[in-house]
Amino acid sequence: MPDLAHERRIGGVVAGVDEVGRGPLAGPVLAAAVILPPGMPDALAGLLDDSKKLSAAQRMRALAELRAAGAEMALGAASVREIAALNILRAAMLAMRRAIARLPNPPGHVLVDGNRAPGCAMPCTMLVGGDGLSLSIAAASIFAKVTRDALMARLDARYPHYGWARNAGYAASVHRAAIIAHGPSPHHRVGFGPLLRG
Repeated sequence: MPDLAHERRIGGVVAGVDEVGRGPLAGPVLAAAVILPPGMPDALAGLLDDSKKLSAAQRMRALAELRAAGAEMALGAASVREIAALNILRAAMLAMRRAIARLPNPPGHVLVDGNRAPGCAMPCTMLVGGDGLSLSIAAASIFAKVTRDALMARLDARYPHYGWARNAGYAASVHRAAIIAHGPSPHHRVGFGPLLRG
């Protein structure tokens, strides 16, 4: 379970940063940056974990509690066009930088899920598997996942063939079959390796 050990060791204002959407065949890559509220309640800490380990209902509850507690949160995205121009890794780093830049108050330090720094102005500590180690990264993981899933559900209403409300743009069999039957949409990552492999 994630805890505050890394945040406490660094001290000061620390933002956790994570991204979601590096693997899908469609949609943007989205990043979130979260500064946890001072004196965060234990009950809230108990709701936070790697978003992949939580149900949709658990993620929604955790996000609602983060907002109610006054967590500072911001999002950044990189579009399908930017992914095509930059590659997915650089696009993910761009989304992270945008999320950090949009925080209401700049942090003194950033904790990043993964092994690469996004190239922001403040010091960064990278944590592989950080969404399972750091509460601020776990919070960012949840915020990014809830937001991107909601975006893909909205796009599903316009492009219902692909099943994005259920697969969020990932390479589910129904999604791949729909690409073959209907061709790619404007939101597909045309030129993206996994899409080309079918």
